[in-house]
Amino acid sequence: MKIKIIAPILLSMLFTVSCTDLDEQLYDQVEDGNFGNTTKEIDALVGGAYSSLRGFADPISNNYPTCEYVFFLNETVSDEATIPTRGTNWYDGGQYQDAQRHTWKADNRMILSAWRYNYTGIAKINAIIYQINKSTLTDQAKAPIFAELKAVRAYYYYNLLDLFGNVPIVTNFEDTDLPTNSTRKQVYDFVEKELTDAIPYLNGNVVYSKLTKNVAYSILARLYLNSEAFIGVARWQDCINMCQKVTGYTLTPDFFANFATENQTSSEIIFAIPYDSKAGTVGNYMNSMSAHYNQKLAISPTGNYPWSANGMCAQPGVYSAFADTDKRKKGMLHGDQINLATGSVIMMDNGEPLTYTENLTSLTDAKENEGVRLAKYEMKAGEQWERDHDFVLIRYAEILMMQAECYVRLGSPDLAKPFLQQVVTRAGEEMPTTIDLAFIDQELLKEFTFEGRRRTDNIRFGTFFLPWWEKGTTEKYRAIFPIPSSVLTTNKNLKQNPGY
Repeated sequence: MKIKIIAPILLSMLFTVSCTDLDEQLYDQVEDGNFGNTTKEIDALVGGAYSSLRGFADPISNNYPTCEYVFFLNETVSDEATIPTRGTNWYDGGQYQDAQRHTWKADNRMILSAWRYNYTGIAKINAIIYQINKSTLTDQAKAPIFAELKAVRAYYYYNLLDLFGNVPIVTNFEDTDLPTNSTRKQVYDFVEKELTDAIPYLNGNVVYSKLTKNVAYSILARLYLNSEAFIGVARWQDCINMCQKVTGYTLTPDFFANFATENQTSSEIIFAIPYDSKAGTVGNYMNSMSAHYNQKLAISPTGNYPWSANGMCAQPGVYSAFADTDKRKKGMLHGDQINLATGSVIMMDNGEPLTYTENLTSLTDAKENEGVRLAKYEMKAGEQWERDHDFVLIRYAEILMMQAECYVRLGSPDLAKPFLQQVVTRAGEEMPTTIDLAFIDQELLKEFTFEGRRRTDNIRFGTFFLPWWEKGTTEKYRAIFPIPSSVLTTNKNLKQNPGY
């Protein structure tokens, strides 16, 4: 994908609805020209950077962060989720089987979608920076605007650093030369510098869905937490330092308030992508990608719920990792699904009961009801295909868990206890006598199930490379994905990642 060359096209194509504040005000389309000289115009332009986080779709693939490609990629290569082939459904050229078995190739469509999602967002931000730079604003007035835009762009580059490692760094909207790879260390340094340079200009208050100082600190904490996996240099204390700068948030007493339809009121969400079906936002249909076709009868007595695709489910062993007393276990559907109209178990079209089982008999020929399903985000009667809950990117629970993990890695498990205690207590569980990395790893699995981050944890803990269900030992080079084959075809200046 020739990002620099197509950037002018993206400018005209992607100035769509955007969202920047708590009441989810959406901005209309804007035009190029002498635009960006008033507060309202600047808000509309900056709003375009946030709207890019919702992704897009085109004839090539769906590139939404919550969709069956971008979101599923991180999930299905982890020990958390899988998409088994069920009869003729969900084979899709074997891309999900390859993800499960860690045999993916550079032509896997999920990998292409993840690349395109991030680079299209980057291209849009580069275009916005270019447009604002042409405005009559003073350099002093431009500085905080550019800081915010570059911080959002750094979020995209953090994703690329995590997923692909050696990617091009593209920042100049007017540069039409085909880019070359930067090393993973160069991308790492770029993300760090962009965020640290931006922080002095960012808003220091708690502002929902905006890239504030708190969000920048959180992304830097992620960067330092995974520093050893990314570039071979551990930075545990730096991660702790960043976490301790995050202020103004608390855990919600009700864990599932973070995933309710109106979750923008949560005191825990640090960064989220806002959605509002009435305002025309699209791409937020993740719940329907997991539930069985007839699950709607367990949500509405009249079946007034969008069609479901019967796709992603938990791998065997995930559901049973939760104690029955763990409140977070309710974030998954297991067992008999009851028809609200009749009070009886829902029947599948083949005449068998819809009873979700943890066991999966086969990756290549699973039964319709096999696999525990995603139910973390609220599902309710009358919903539209495009859901209204906001998609959570960073929660305060992660800030607590990062500090706990780093203290354990630094040899001070007692210092980890106050942070873990908050998370474990809310779940209704008790703290163990011994806090070690094995416990941290399991707690991360249970706290963040189906939140699209398990692959990164697997890599950091080393479990990514070990055998698990339907997967043998994984080669080390697969810690990053290949650059998509179509991207290499388009840009001969790029080199494929080692091993592929």
